[in-house]
Amino acid sequence: MDTQERRSLLLKELKQAKGPLTGGFLSKKFNVSRQIIVGDISVIRAGGATIYATPRGYVMPEDEEIHGIVGIIACKHGPEQMRRELEIIVDNGGYVRDVIVEHPLYGEIRADLMLRNRHDVEVFDKRMQECAGKPLSIVTQGVHLHTIEVPDQESLDRIKNQLRQENICANLSANNQK
Repeated sequence: MDTQERRSLLLKELKQAKGPLTGGFLSKKFNVSRQIIVGDISVIRAGGATIYATPRGYVMPEDEEIHGIVGIIACKHGPEQMRRELEIIVDNGGYVRDVIVEHPLYGEIRADLMLRNRHDVEVFDKRMQECAGKPLSIVTQGVHLHTIEVPDQESLDRIKNQLRQENICANLSANNQK
């Protein structure tokens, strides 16, 4: 079974599940490591699927209503690139709803950001520096997701392309070979 087929079957399994499915269960079912499952889930999320990582396992919400164009982007970078990442998103018409990381003990951790423009990014960055805060992504070696709203598909594609050019967009699929 190749990577794409596994991800397709994984998504189908999550959609049909009556409750949360653990990474351990999924790794046994697909005969891969739990880390491969974590990477697959990240790539599936980046493709637009809503999957929550709870302490009890992975779960997909039923019929979640979406208003406008919403995208989930997977990123990986150090703290020094955080501001640049957010500026790329807002400069291209994106609204950064949140940041999401998957903690090994607590499951999915989501923090609302609500950043619409450079001023919002500047205020956020200033607060981070003033309180000597650390980004949530420190628990995942820089890997995280953002839920963003954009006016159209062209804006989403432009954001993803610029993040790739800056080596900020995570290339998670490269490490998920069986």
